[in-house]
Amino acid sequence: MSYSAVELIIKKREKGQLSTEEIDWLISSYTSGHVADEQMSAMAMAILLNGMDRREILDLTMAMIASGERLDFSSLDAKTADKHSTGGVGDKITLPLAPLVASYGVAVPQLSGRGLGHTGGTLDKLEAVPGWRAALSNEEMYQQLKEVGAVICAAGSGLAPADRKLYSLRDVTGTVEAIPLIASSIMSKKIAEGTSALVLDVKVGSGAFMKTLERATELANVLVQIGNDAGVKTSALLTDMSTPLGKKIGNALEVEESIEVLSGGGPADVIAITVELAREMLAHSGITDVDPAENLRNGKAMDKWNQMISAQGGDPTAELPKAKHSTVISAEGSGFISKLDALSIGIASWRLGAGRERKEDAVQFGAGVELHAQLGDRIEKGQPLLTLFSDAPEKFARAEEALAGAVEYSEKAPMERKFVLGKVS
Repeated sequence: MSYSAVELIIKKREKGQLSTEEIDWLISSYTSGHVADEQMSAMAMAILLNGMDRREILDLTMAMIASGERLDFSSLDAKTADKHSTGGVGDKITLPLAPLVASYGVAVPQLSGRGLGHTGGTLDKLEAVPGWRAALSNEEMYQQLKEVGAVICAAGSGLAPADRKLYSLRDVTGTVEAIPLIASSIMSKKIAEGTSALVLDVKVGSGAFMKTLERATELANVLVQIGNDAGVKTSALLTDMSTPLGKKIGNALEVEESIEVLSGGGPADVIAITVELAREMLAHSGITDVDPAENLRNGKAMDKWNQMISAQGGDPTAELPKAKHSTVISAEGSGFISKLDALSIGIASWRLGAGRERKEDAVQFGAGVELHAQLGDRIEKGQPLLTLFSDAPEKFARAEEALAGAVEYSEKAPMERKFVLGKVS
């Protein structure tokens, strides 16, 4: 059946509900070019302003999945579980998490992306490892899951092409914040990926997409509903992104810190969130009688990391890239750090060369920021607070501009940080 794009836009503009058949036609016709970008832009704005109900969001997600191929890992001996993060500053959790969960015999098919703006991309981080490659065929991905149990790679062009087309449109039409469009974008790729269980890490705070706990909880609820309605065991953790995650922000720097975690060390926040997400992924796979922190301590997760990196052509023993230049920023006050703004530090890292302004830009693997103290730590005026790294020393001035007002001090010790702020299941 054929519909009129204009009539459907008007229907949603007037707060009407689109039927399953109308949504299927709209997404299919947009993917094929029958519905024009300007028409889909108008529809995206109508959805932003008037929302969609639970059935509509599920229909939108399933229509986007149907626009491309769907992977199938059901013939694997192992159960599959995946994780998706809504992104943040210093969010390196995928790197230690995938091998940790795989060390318990659960297969982890992790399709990841690249960074744009102040949030880093998992593929950019891993490409700092000499020789490692992101692009795998579906057959290579399946074989690595079978032999190693974990794979982190780029999504193929065949997965949810409707989402890729709509995603770039949202970015230039002021409709990025529409929760039905965010949720269907995330879940169409994850469901098409073929995992049987999914845990979402929904970030909350200045360095996250969702700035408030209320908005983050709303998104988490929609994501979990879609997953479970589509037959994928799904839950979500709400985690703090008001301050950067860990102490190292930037591609090679974050790989370095991830290896510290896999070696049984690393910052408390990275360890805590990695372990909690692993616990949730394992529970979906029927494994509830283990403490995931144990395999970080005993080297089993590190062994799996080495296998995973080697399988994709990387050398896990190679030295990681280092920036050619660095500069230290000292504390301007004394006391407990009461504010360490994630967004400001993310922008500084981006300006140093760790991120890109356009998709085709290259990143500097060694660029970024290292924190010498975290939120709640006590520091004296003049002590090293941050080290900035870049291959281009002329970038330091603009990075320092981004840090103006990012740090505040208090004579009173702040409340203990909560890493996990809530759960939706």
